[in-house]
Amino acid sequence: MRYNAGSEVYSQGLAHALAERHEVHVFTRQENAFLPEYATQRERDPFDSRIALRVINMARARDGYRHPAVDAAFAALLDEVRPDIVHVGHLNHLSTSLVFAAKDRGLPIVFTLHDYWLMCPRGQFIQMYPSDPSDVWAACDGQDDRKCAVRCYARYFSGAEDEYEADALYWTQWVNRRMEHVRNVCDAVDLFIAPSRYLLRRFRDDFGLPERKLAYLDYGFHRQQMEGRRRAPGEPFTFGYIGTHIPAKGVNYLIASFGSLSGNSNLRIWGPHRGVETEALQALARSLPCAAGDRVAWMGGYRNQAIVHDVFNHVDAIVVPSIWGENSPLVIHEALQAGVPVITADYGGMAEYVHHELNGLLFAHRDPRSLTRQMQRLADDPPLALRLGSRGYVQSADGNVPDMAEHALAVERLYHSVRTKGGRL
Repeated sequence: MRYNAGSEVYSQGLAHALAERHEVHVFTRQENAFLPEYATQRERDPFDSRIALRVINMARARDGYRHPAVDAAFAALLDEVRPDIVHVGHLNHLSTSLVFAAKDRGLPIVFTLHDYWLMCPRGQFIQMYPSDPSDVWAACDGQDDRKCAVRCYARYFSGAEDEYEADALYWTQWVNRRMEHVRNVCDAVDLFIAPSRYLLRRFRDDFGLPERKLAYLDYGFHRQQMEGRRRAPGEPFTFGYIGTHIPAKGVNYLIASFGSLSGNSNLRIWGPHRGVETEALQALARSLPCAAGDRVAWMGGYRNQAIVHDVFNHVDAIVVPSIWGENSPLVIHEALQAGVPVITADYGGMAEYVHHELNGLLFAHRDPRSLTRQMQRLADDPPLALRLGSRGYVQSADGNVPDMAEHALAVERLYHSVRTKGGRL
């Protein structure tokens, strides 16, 4: 609950909806370097006191994936509250083996997939050390133990040339053990929920999860939080970005593309300051030709509960320029619900929820020049942006994204299906 990325926002929203009819306990983490590792504390969700939190400190152990102390803390929570079901939102920065504590107690386990972390140790199929060093943050075409070692875990190699193969062998074996363990974890899970059909196919076809253990269900949203958009008048056409300032999000592509636009459009970038990463992006903006960087505004963080007031009232279009295959970005759904068109890549779940020239525009994935062309279209034709924004969510006839209350009922039906060992929706 201390974090504001997509999986955390969704998990909190679902917990709020489930608390209307159920007792909800959340096992989560914090990263406090001033506390002992694995120290636990009891809290309440600050936005809904019905939800009990058990918070474990993971300030130094986040690079590992199995932590007996975390497993023991989770097992103690299970013995205390005796839940009917366990729903996993993510295991990264916790412990993959905590699912065995639930399985040992005969508890059904549902797991919502938010990324590729189970089948890619880094979660996004992006290489840190590509074979072509000039191809920064190269896309990975699939998991392979040695490739994982030399393309991502080389950050742990000694750097000595005569030790390269020894280091590569060690980390290849490490990745192999990790992947074997993860498959055992997946065997213990009763049902995986994929919020995009694209992600479901990836886990079925590329990772081999059986179809009987997979269900498609898009995220739910508290739609009332996205009502009442009133675009602030009297401004040039304004593009917006919402998210973290990291390479995988493609923010540098967006800034470069914005610098190539003609006209006097604006760019507003939301997201918490991340030190040197944000400063590097700000320097990139300052280097844009024709002083275009003067039209880039750094807005800082925002309140998800007030996203219309804080963000959507101040933009004409949202850009989602991610260089990894995002599966079902919350920001796309939120923008569409608020009547804001989206420009995003023709890849992954992004293209599943934005249909070209229907509710937004698509550009060629990882191609800044293609992004520039699509941004220029809206900057030159604001009525086109209004038309695209009016369509909303294409998976529904009325353009509305799934309502969180209705979504929670669908999740409950999935809970019932695994608890009774019966069929599926």
